[in-house]
Amino acid sequence: MINYLIRKELLQIRRNGFLPKLVVVFPIVIMCVMPWVMNMEVKNIGVCIVDTDRNTESQRLVHRLEASNCFVFKGQQPTYEAALAEVEHGKADVILEIRNGKYLIAANAVNGTKGAMGSAYLSQIVATQTPVPSAKTTPTAETLILYNKHQSYKLFMIPALLAIVMMMLTGFLPTLNIVGEKEAGTIEQINVTPVSKRTFILAKLIPYWGMALFVVTVCLLLAWGIYGITPAGSLLLVYILAMLLAVFFSSFGLVVSNYSDTMQQAILVMWFFVVCIMLLSGLFTPTRSMPTWAYMTTYINPMHYFIDAIRTVFIRGGDFATIAHEVYALLAIGLLMALWAVQSYKKNS
Repeated sequence: MINYLIRKELLQIRRNGFLPKLVVVFPIVIMCVMPWVMNMEVKNIGVCIVDTDRNTESQRLVHRLEASNCFVFKGQQPTYEAALAEVEHGKADVILEIRNGKYLIAANAVNGTKGAMGSAYLSQIVATQTPVPSAKTTPTAETLILYNKHQSYKLFMIPALLAIVMMMLTGFLPTLNIVGEKEAGTIEQINVTPVSKRTFILAKLIPYWGMALFVVTVCLLLAWGIYGITPAGSLLLVYILAMLLAVFFSSFGLVVSNYSDTMQQAILVMWFFVVCIMLLSGLFTPTRSMPTWAYMTTYINPMHYFIDAIRTVFIRGGDFATIAHEVYALLAIGLLMALWAVQSYKKNS
């Protein structure tokens, strides 16, 4: 019986002129465009300089800033007030004032990240420019990079983009499935058959699990072909984690559709939860920086476990023992959500 139901689902997907194209185009666009755009490295910081000393040392610092890849030199101003006016008009982001051998750094903190990083970059350049009183007594620090040795932000973001693609496709498409059948009236034909709720929901989920395998394969091939990035760990673990995430989001999508009467209602409810899950997962920002009450939500957030595990496998080359906690958590949350999807479906036989 389940074979015929799965065949019905596949025929519905194939006959839809939009869904097959979306499944192919969406991961390609995300993997080809977003790694270049989603970059937390701060560049092109406009710097305005007020140099009242006009000596050899200050001019050497000015020339270093002009040649820097992080800064865009916006010229020199005679006074601090004139430089501040440039910042207020949006023409500069950071001011460096050189007066009597001392340095003042003022940053526009309207964009907090850009202001903080710009000040840090400028402070490093000024520190290296300032002569050290006694090099023999000054300790030196060396940085040992264990993972991501080239500090490529693309390597950090590609696992996150994989999570976003999985969340959008395996979450939203099942959400619209049952609701679409409700609006079309075809769901009543299933309700009067002897098909059990468990068989019906499983037939709804299996096609999207196959879709998840296809999407993961496309994303991995694009990451290898375009950026030369491959997982440092086992590919099998990557697929296991992706499938566990697909189980959760496809089941969650069906739960939302079971309680929704229209597509508009289902999309709004799903979007609300997806945004919260994504922003509280540590995908973009460290979870330890959150308030305690917000950090507590990560214990029930499957995306948090997936992000930690996939980056461990992808970047550090972790094995199953390293991510066992995340795998078991994803499995438990996914099974609970699948059980909820079966129980919440109302079938009138």
